[in-house]
Amino acid sequence: MISKQLLLTYLYLLVYILLSSGVILYNKWVLSPKYFNFPFPITLTMIHMGFSGMVAFFLIRVLKVVSPVKMTFEIYATCVIPISAFFASSLWFGNTAYLHISVAFIQMLKALMPVATFIVAVLCSTDKLRWDMFLNMVLVSVGVVISSYGEIHFNIVGTVYQVTGIFAEALRLVLTQVLLQKKGLTLNPVTSLYYIAPCSFMFLFIPWYFLEKPGMEVSQIQFNFWIFFSNAICALALNFSIFLVIGRTGAVTFRVAGVLKDWILIALSTVVFPESTITGLNIIGYAIALCGVVTYNYLKVKDVRTSQLLPPESIPERIAKDWKLEKKSSDIYVPDGSDGGSSRGNHPASDLNVDEEAPLIPPSRLSHIGRRDA
Repeated sequence: MISKQLLLTYLYLLVYILLSSGVILYNKWVLSPKYFNFPFPITLTMIHMGFSGMVAFFLIRVLKVVSPVKMTFEIYATCVIPISAFFASSLWFGNTAYLHISVAFIQMLKALMPVATFIVAVLCSTDKLRWDMFLNMVLVSVGVVISSYGEIHFNIVGTVYQVTGIFAEALRLVLTQVLLQKKGLTLNPVTSLYYIAPCSFMFLFIPWYFLEKPGMEVSQIQFNFWIFFSNAICALALNFSIFLVIGRTGAVTFRVAGVLKDWILIALSTVVFPESTITGLNIIGYAIALCGVVTYNYLKVKDVRTSQLLPPESIPERIAKDWKLEKKSSDIYVPDGSDGGSSRGNHPASDLNVDEEAPLIPPSRLSHIGRRDA
């Protein structure tokens, strides 16, 4: 007989997969000129940021569900502002890609996320160049190139937007690790929204004013309150579901669910958007890239487990650092439950296959002003 805890785990995973897939397809539907026809990705992202910021303000200042952290001007100026800038950029470029390329191809390009994070981490000296990791990155890159070659409706503009968004997200993850973990403060999901969403909104206002505002004034756009309201709620719910899933199941299960979600989403997108076409070369290339991603995740998990088994003096400096940071972050968001606090959302950002469709809250290790997170 299946236990209640196992059933709840399956339920959390199902909710995450449905929300993640739903938000991606919903965004595509809203932005696509062929459907709802609201081709203003910066505006849509600003709606998400504004809504999330208001919800966080209400929860903290009115309902007082959580208390705000002691945020100094120095921390805000040197940490929150630069991270919010890359955060806003990754969302802007990623959402703009929906105007030019299919959802299926976007998911295939997202396999490059570990490659981008690894490159940025090495350049920023937060990770060391290892041949096993490097070879996996080559494998992922080759798979993505093959998949791109097999794309029937390949669009260089959309591809550049998506890849740029991926590297902006990688910079955000690494910068959060470098800048925030030194401050000794933590941000839970609500306080993350409270500080980061308004700042991201302001960064997005600049390109919106010059790029989208003129077009919105001359074109007859349709603004349906309930469409945008429900879209913002779905994006907000997705962010919280990610923390819930990680806290209840762990990072490994979350990665597996992410892989399953990608395949489901690729298949669903061809049904919801019939103009999307998947070729055999697309599938072969993505499968090759996915092998590299899975191996990368395995190596990261193996590093952490090794660090937990070996005595401290024999642990390599890089692994020991990650392990200590994980232990230090035990006060990060823990979903309510009766597990006695044994399951926590404390996983390094670089170790998680971060879902970029959860634009509002960085997952745990990059989520606190003290350490962590695509």
